[in-house]
Amino acid sequence: MTTIEANGRKLEIYLPPSYGHTDQRYPVVYLQDGGSLAACCWNLLDKLQREKSLPELILAGVPSPDRNGEYTPWPAAAVSPGRPDFGGGGRAYVDELADVIKPAVDRALRTKPEREHTAVAGGSLGGLISLFAALWRPDRFGAAGLLSPSLWFDGVMASIRTGATPDSALRLYVSVGSCEGRFKANRQRDMVPFVLEACRIWESGGFPGEQLRLHVEEGATHDLLFMARQLPDALRHLFAGSAADEPPGTAASSSPGEGMLPAASLAGKKAGVHPRASDAEASASRPNMDREDGRYRVSGTESFLMRSRHTGQEYEIYVHVPGKPAPPAGYPVLYAVDGNAYFGTLAEAMRLQTRHPRGLPPGMIVAIGYRSDEPFVTGRRFVDLTIPAELDGVRPDGSAWPDNGGADPFLDFISLELMPEIHRRYPADRSRQSLFGHSLGGFFTLYAMISRPGLFSSYVAGSPSVWWKEQALLKLLPDLEARLSGGTQQARLLIAVGSAEKPFMLQDARDLYRRLQPHEGHGFQVRYLEFPDEGHVSVLHPLISPMLRFLFADD
Repeated sequence: MTTIEANGRKLEIYLPPSYGHTDQRYPVVYLQDGGSLAACCWNLLDKLQREKSLPELILAGVPSPDRNGEYTPWPAAAVSPGRPDFGGGGRAYVDELADVIKPAVDRALRTKPEREHTAVAGGSLGGLISLFAALWRPDRFGAAGLLSPSLWFDGVMASIRTGATPDSALRLYVSVGSCEGRFKANRQRDMVPFVLEACRIWESGGFPGEQLRLHVEEGATHDLLFMARQLPDALRHLFAGSAADEPPGTAASSSPGEGMLPAASLAGKKAGVHPRASDAEASASRPNMDREDGRYRVSGTESFLMRSRHTGQEYEIYVHVPGKPAPPAGYPVLYAVDGNAYFGTLAEAMRLQTRHPRGLPPGMIVAIGYRSDEPFVTGRRFVDLTIPAELDGVRPDGSAWPDNGGADPFLDFISLELMPEIHRRYPADRSRQSLFGHSLGGFFTLYAMISRPGLFSSYVAGSPSVWWKEQALLKLLPDLEARLSGGTQQARLLIAVGSAEKPFMLQDARDLYRRLQPHEGHGFQVRYLEFPDEGHVSVLHPLISPMLRFLFADD
């Protein structure tokens, strides 16, 4: 490590392993906050460069005496009482970085000075100003690493929503922790949704998906620890194909790190910055689905991974494909949430009940799950299956309430990413797509029917959590009822519950059926099943066969 004086700033310079005994030139990344991100993991970066799993780079840590002033694009009031206001001196700082500091480094070191070999990166406000450096000065910076960027800053999202798409030659790496902003009461609370929205906007505006990489770190908070953990993967992406002038055959690897997906694999085509579903990264069956490891495998099933650009999360998709040929229009498809818990039962039941000539017609099962051995991944399902709610106290088991409120992004994932991927892979009937969920999944199923008319043709709500958010579903019913009565929405709905469930669960299901039953006709059918002596969990197995007949039997 060495230092360079530039315009009164003392830059911390991290040189690559081969710098002292070659005459090569190297790409450069300018790191905000004096290079604190690299200081946390310099030994790791050195190791990765020596192993050729990271391109050899010069890292230049640029200090700032006033990050609230230099790292903000325009003046703004403080987000909390007693905190200093933001100075808004970002443009002057970026121009200094591009026109004074960078030339000084290029003169002092063996750099590759071209824009395509020059990046800027930082965390938090440092990530924010790195974004604006790439937007304002693409003539100097060809790549930007935005680690937990402070897109909550006043006016930034408005600028992104109305501004021009970033220069198409740029490479962008964006990361955020799934828990960032969770406990904030100010606009910093929107840290995660703003990051996801920005990425969607950029790609929908035409930014090349393969040049944008988004990573959401599950469970991570807004701390330097987690930002620094993303730095190696950020550098791999930003400098993919850009390495020191090495002899042929010794170029550093630019393959992404474990758990990383290009933004183009995060979502439906042109739905956001990210992905096209057809580009979604897939794997073959999970190891625990393979015969080779000695575990039981359900015949006719496979699984693959998708990371959503709409939720920022990774999902394991389980698919049952019938052994019989598809009808001319394709197989009808049942989509099920909580796939970890239900897929095996659904797939086996479907396989058995379609094998006989007089059995059910063949149909596909597509279950949405998570990379976990647990049947219910509580933290994830509370987000994916609910609308936002403020919950006081603790859960009945004494644990804290998880985060919630991501049903709409999850529906976007299903409709804009998963469904197109299923139709790309399999002969599926677009006119016969159904949705099943139980408990919170039942709430989600009903919410999908109300909020996304026409997305599915049939719905099965098992033991639906109508209680969520003080029975918010009931407040949404008038719009659905108007569509059903007017014949503008056609749907089939099965509501099922166990007679031994908690009285309020039973009553809510009965009341919902009574309210919707008068609207039958005009293309709407509703059916209610109550299973004697079955509780909230045990009701699932007796429900399976009636559900499959309801969804797949010939009329």
